[in-house]
Amino acid sequence: MSTYLAYHFTIKPLKPATEILIAELGYAGFESFVETETGFTAYIQEVDFTPSIFEDIFILQSDEFKISYTSEKIAQVNWNAEWERSFDPIVVAEKCTVRAPFHKKPTTLYDIIIEPKMSFGTGHHETTHMMLQLMMEQEFDDKDVLDMGCGTGVLAIMASKMDAANIDAIDIDTWCYENTIENIDRNKCENIKAYLGDASMLNNQTYDRVIANINRNILLADLPKYTSVLKKDGLLFLSGFYKDDIPEIKQKCELLGLEFLKNVEKNEWVGCLFVNKT
Repeated sequence: MSTYLAYHFTIKPLKPATEILIAELGYAGFESFVETETGFTAYIQEVDFTPSIFEDIFILQSDEFKISYTSEKIAQVNWNAEWERSFDPIVVAEKCTVRAPFHKKPTTLYDIIIEPKMSFGTGHHETTHMMLQLMMEQEFDDKDVLDMGCGTGVLAIMASKMDAANIDAIDIDTWCYENTIENIDRNKCENIKAYLGDASMLNNQTYDRVIANINRNILLADLPKYTSVLKKDGLLFLSGFYKDDIPEIKQKCELLGLEFLKNVEKNEWVGCLFVNKT
């Protein structure tokens, strides 16, 4: 078992600094994040940490936000044991249950088994919950699907269980990529292919459904790529940002020929649905 360092960040104001800092720390090597009322806690393996790691974190140098942190060493944590103690199954719209392997099989229409280890996507976070909700309102039968920033693979697995044809799941994080592969096998979803990478991998493929649950800045940067591979009348599912970010997201989408259909909200987080009219 690895020794981890926990960094407890206090942030004022919380938005949008929290999501920006999480994104930057993720690229720097931090593996997991737990949001709190005043900020979040970030975890990194002690062997991967260097004192200079924060020098390249742009937002920490910004005068727009007040960010402070404390740290502590967490010795020899059995993450699987911690996970089992803390994770309860969730039910979305009374149709979909997201559970761990040790939970009892549910009676809902969709049963997704996830063991996330250190990556995102249990369904507990508002964004994952809303994406599952939006997906269940649409048809996926025989559709080709892209899940960008797949995390645990939970949304790709949901698409498979909704009878999608072929599904590509992509994440830039090695841990997420490997976790997705494990969860694909755990749910016996043979029509999902997982890839390690980012939006630069998208070239000649085309999809009927594109799902992206990523932070706002990456979404805004990669929206042209998502649109380029989305078929006419195809649907784009977006989350990972706050209600206040909707105008900027909508404006960028409309410039790309995407028409806004609806959004759902949960604790200031939002999920949005667009259709490609180009």
